[in-house]
Amino acid sequence: MIFIRFKVAVLACAATLLSLKLSAQPLAYITNQLADSVSVIDTTTHKVISTIKVTGKPAGVALAPNGQYVYVTTPDGHGFAVIDTVKKSVVKTVPISNGALGIAVSPDGKRIFVADWYKNSVIVIDATTFALLKTIAVGQSPSGLAVSADNRWLYVANRLSDSVSQIDLNTFVIRNTTKVGRHPFGLTLDKKGEKVYVANVQSDDVSVLETTHLKKLATVKVRKLPYAAALALHDSRLFVTNQEDGTVSVVDSKTLQEIALIKVGEKPEGISTHPDDRRVYVANWFDNSVSVIDAHTLTVIDTIPTADGSRAFGQFITH
Repeated sequence: MIFIRFKVAVLACAATLLSLKLSAQPLAYITNQLADSVSVIDTTTHKVISTIKVTGKPAGVALAPNGQYVYVTTPDGHGFAVIDTVKKSVVKTVPISNGALGIAVSPDGKRIFVADWYKNSVIVIDATTFALLKTIAVGQSPSGLAVSADNRWLYVANRLSDSVSQIDLNTFVIRNTTKVGRHPFGLTLDKKGEKVYVANVQSDDVSVLETTHLKKLATVKVRKLPYAAALALHDSRLFVTNQEDGTVSVVDSKTLQEIALIKVGEKPEGISTHPDDRRVYVANWFDNSVSVIDAHTLTVIDTIPTADGSRAFGQFITH
């Protein structure tokens, strides 16, 4: 009898561990702006496992480093929503303004940064209390945001100013502002924190800046209306969504040459790399879907139906 009970206990423990392991698989949170929802995709099965109602035309998305929360900007909701990843529901809304668009979280999880498109500023929020910490004036119509791994610098794409700003997060003061291409939108940092890549929508190119002083290193021509970018394969490949072409440009990060062009869905916008550093996920606005790209073979290996107006602007895959 004791042996049987012990065996049952061991099996129960194993089942629990298996459940925890499965639940720890990376998930993709795709904002569907026209459907007022967020699709949750299991990146193992490539199935939508939950659809979360988020009112206010959800657009930007960022993830808490511990995976507990997802933060989603809601321009029509005048701020952002907080999604509990266990409950799979909105547990709080934080009012800011109707210009909330880009959003990012500091790597230590303590602060949330929101780009205010209309007020030309970045709003800094305490991630525990959701209190306003600071409002920082930047260029016109800020959009994409990225925080350095050491929590020291915030990089901001100022769309209508055709520039990128670097903010010191110790003082909340702008250290550098550099002119880039026309209408920069999405931007991404490499893992070493040495370069920032900026997608310039109206000049059909990507600006490459060094991160210390924002010195411009290069300009890489891509296709029509580049929106956002992501790195994969140890930062050796840069993937850029081209809205007008329905494609993703693949750029060799050493030679800074376009080496491939991958057809995805219509109007690709948000893009993010899986923790395996190989799969790249692309949200297709007009096709209501997510394309999955294999960074090795440079092919689309799956297409996942989502909902109306899939945008997913930001980092949307859990680790």
